[in-house]
Amino acid sequence: MTNELHPYQDRKKLKWNGFYLSEHTSQLAAEKKERRYTWPAKPTMTTEEIGQLLTEARIKDQSVALQKEEMDAEGHYPPDVIGKIQGYDELGIYIAGEKIHYDEIRSVALHKTKKWSALD
Repeated sequence: MTNELHPYQDRKKLKWNGFYLSEHTSQLAAEKKERRYTWPAKPTMTTEEIGQLLTEARIKDQSVALQKEEMDAEGHYPPDVIGKIQGYDELGIYIAGEKIHYDEIRSVALHKTKKWSALD
């Protein structure tokens, strides 16, 4: 008479599904909230003001927040392009791997990145 116990069978990923689901749903909710947010129109700057700020950012190696002069089908502005100036030519500048023509720029501001260690 042999009385064998059943060996333990690991459920593998099945036991972690609850964690994936809650993280995934919170990420989806955050993305939905971001899509729903409408970026306000910033005041249109003159070419000279834009040039001065871009020059200052390039010299001081600072990041800029740039609003493009474009709207989506619903009449909303896209999020600002944020980053350091990676390069430039006579037609535009390169920020965050994207070339933006000078005539597409609506507004520019120096952008201060918050440190991860800064507490609010």
